[in-house]
Amino acid sequence: MVNVEEIKFDEKGLVPAIVVDADTNQVLTLAYMNEESLRISLEKKLTCFWSRSRQELWLKGETSGNYQHIVSITADCDRDALVVKVKPDGPACHLGTWSCFDYPVFEAESPNGDAEEFSYEGLMELIRGRKTEGKEGSYTTYLFEKGLDKILKKVGEESTEVIIAAKAEDKAETVYEIADLAYHVMVLMVEAGISLDEIKDELASRHVIDHKVKQEKMTK
Repeated sequence: MVNVEEIKFDEKGLVPAIVVDADTNQVLTLAYMNEESLRISLEKKLTCFWSRSRQELWLKGETSGNYQHIVSITADCDRDALVVKVKPDGPACHLGTWSCFDYPVFEAESPNGDAEEFSYEGLMELIRGRKTEGKEGSYTTYLFEKGLDKILKKVGEESTEVIIAAKAEDKAETVYEIADLAYHVMVLMVEAGISLDEIKDELASRHVIDHKVKQEKMTK
């Protein structure tokens, strides 16, 4: 483990801190820490930076509520830069976007023609962006504008479509409808403030319970 004393702060007493979403590995922001803010971050397990414009300590989320809970801090080989992995409570950017790095300059296409590989985390990030920023002509934005009742109605409709497709034993159609249902459930999750981690934790807790029950049965 690297000690704070080993970090090489620049001539202004600062070290760049690249903040990354621990779940999606998306870069959220680039900020700066001095020795005091780094020690506060370690103590509170919340990101604390040095504001170069205001010339003062800045505990992220203190005014906005968008705290960043630290998962890990890693120094580079020269000890003069940090990567801070966090679980954020809300958008990182002062403009209200999840990440400050939201403006593509160049994207190389993957072999299958897609700019990025699909992930549930990436889809959740996109859906969150449609809620916080909105986008004209976006169906997701439309759902958020209509509100909870509309979202719940769509979840109900898509659930019915899954049942109909499965009852007909049409695998391709069932896959299609399950994908529709999954998307609308994720929209509901964002509307309700539910994260993928919370669902994973709930499923994990059930797995542990099932495992304990199985062990108890084996000992009887």
